[in-house]
Amino acid sequence: MRRSRLETFPVSGTVSTNGPRLARIGAWAALAAGPLALAVALVMPRGPVAQAAPVPQADSASRLPADPAGTAALFVELWLRSDAAEPGSPVAAALRSLAPSVQLPKRVRGEAAPGALRVVPVRTASSPGGWTVVVAALTNAVPVDPAASRPAPEPASTGPVVRYFAVSGTGGRDGGALGVSASPAEVSAPETAQETAAGPFSHSVPSGAALSASLGEFLRTYLAGGQGAGLERYLSPGVRLSAPAAAGYVRVDVEDVVADTEQAGGKEVPADGARARVRVRVAGEDRAGTRWPLVYQLEVTTRAGRWEVSSLEGGAAGAAAPAVAPSGSVAAPVAGGAR
Repeated sequence: MRRSRLETFPVSGTVSTNGPRLARIGAWAALAAGPLALAVALVMPRGPVAQAAPVPQADSASRLPADPAGTAALFVELWLRSDAAEPGSPVAAALRSLAPSVQLPKRVRGEAAPGALRVVPVRTASSPGGWTVVVAALTNAVPVDPAASRPAPEPASTGPVVRYFAVSGTGGRDGGALGVSASPAEVSAPETAQETAAGPFSHSVPSGAALSASLGEFLRTYLAGGQGAGLERYLSPGVRLSAPAAAGYVRVDVEDVVADTEQAGGKEVPADGARARVRVRVAGEDRAGTRWPLVYQLEVTTRAGRWEVSSLEGGAAGAAAPAVAPSGSVAAPVAGGAR
C-alpha cells in the first residue's frame, strides 16, 4: 500500500522581516512626540482667548412691588361698616383677614353703619419699614344731639361728609403679601399743591378774535353730541375725535379764552402752520337747566385762513398728519392724541 506524501510547492517572493522593526520605530516616535509637543507649546506665544459673553438671564423672582392703595381702601370700608358687638359677622371676618389684631368700633345700640359709603385712596407713602396710605371716605353724616351726645332722630339734616384715614402696613416687596398693622388713624385732609397763576396761558384772547369764534363753534358742536362731518370741519387733517356720548347741552357759552402766544388773539388768522395752546372756559347748560362750568385745553393750528383743532386734551383718539409749512418756514408735525 502506497503511503501518501505531502507535496510542497515553491512560494514566489521572500517573507518580510521589517514588520517588528517598523512597530518599534512607531513606538519610539510616539514617545518622542510628547516632549516635542510640550516644547512647541512653551515656545509659541500665547494670545488672549475670546470667549462669548454670558447671556444675562432674567430674574424670574424679581417682581413689581404690590400696590397697597387698594388694600387700604378695602380695609377702611370694612372697618367703617364693622361693629364690635358682632365679632363673628362676615364684615369682621373679612377685616381680620387683612389685620388679625384690629380693634372694631363700638357702636351705640341701634346705630347703623354709614350709608352711601365710598372710599378712595388719595396718597401713598413708603418707608423702609412699610407703607402708609391716606384714604378718603365719603359718608352720610349722622347729626348728633349736643345734650345727649347721641345721634339725633332728624334724618333730614344729614349730609355727605368726607373723612380721612391713614392706614399703615407692611409687606408688598417683590409682589409679596400685604398686611395692615392696626386700626386706621383719622387725620386731616392732605395738603394740595398751590394753584399756579396762569401757567403757559398768559395771553388773553378777546371775544371778537377769530380764534374765540372758531373755538365757540367747535365746543357747541362737540358738547351737543355732534358727530361725523359736523365735527370734522373744525379739526386738522388726520385728527379723529368723538363727542361725549352722554353730552346733551342745550346751550354753551364761552366765558374766557387764553393762549400761550400773542398771535392767537388777533382778529386776522396768521399764515398757515401757526400753532397755539389754548385754555377755554365754558358754561354748558343741560336740559334740566343746570349750568356746568367746564374747562378745555386744546392745541390749534392755522390752515387755509382759519384756526383748526389739532389736539384736545383727553379727547383726541387719533394722530394728525404733519402740518404743511408755508414757504420760508418750517412747521412741526401736529399731534392729534391727548397730551
